[in-house]
Amino acid sequence: MSIAPALSLEGIARCFGPTRVLSGVDLSVAAGERHALIGPNGAGKSTLFDVIGGVLRPDAGTVRLDGVDVTGRSPHALARAGLGRSFQATRVFARLTVLENLRCALWCGARGGVASRQPFSTWALWWRRSRELDERARRLLAELELDEAAHAPAGTLEYGAQRRLDLGIALASGARVLLLDEPTAGMNRDEAAHTIRWLRGVTAGKTLLVIEHDMDAVFALADRVSVLVQGRIVATGTPAEIAANARVREAYLGASRGEPAS
Repeated sequence: MSIAPALSLEGIARCFGPTRVLSGVDLSVAAGERHALIGPNGAGKSTLFDVIGGVLRPDAGTVRLDGVDVTGRSPHALARAGLGRSFQATRVFARLTVLENLRCALWCGARGGVASRQPFSTWALWWRRSRELDERARRLLAELELDEAAHAPAGTLEYGAQRRLDLGIALASGARVLLLDEPTAGMNRDEAAHTIRWLRGVTAGKTLLVIEHDMDAVFALADRVSVLVQGRIVATGTPAEIAANARVREAYLGASRGEPAS
């Protein structure tokens, strides 16, 4: 018996007026896989993420999560189904503390909480669950390397810390599949390398689909890479296979000897 991919796309198409942005995208991401999506500016990567995440409805095609058709479901319904998203522009609650941000995400993802629309029946149960969420939030703070900022307003964090908190919110929701939009954007080489090492640890066991322009980050993180050009997947393979693909180098990497562009 075959196991369904954690995330699969079949024939995804999307137009904006007369402009076709996505043209029959097929993609399969196995459970636990770290899959990078690369391509030149304007290739349709952000539009594809918006389709997967329920922000846009495709004109054609199917999105499946763990084998279940979730095409066109709203972002909050997809979050309940186990899909989380971290944005290039962070979307934290700026006036809440870091701990409160994580606690809100944990609350919404908790069984019996807002996510399942089942209010707590007694104050004793509410208090027990409240303490459990606090403990989980503090463990996640440590994993995010944000212990010292627990009680700081999220809006006061420096850029890299806000990026970690944004991902932490997605993790706290209980997501099994994560869409990460340029997790190293705006970072220097050392910061990006640290972020990739940290990301590999904190997302262990999760399924990742990552948009990333930093090729060093892509080749350090991804198990497989897909290349999107003009709304179509033109190649999928291991990092080594993608680095050696002449069509990919010509279309995107800009390398002449099979070396990944930096």
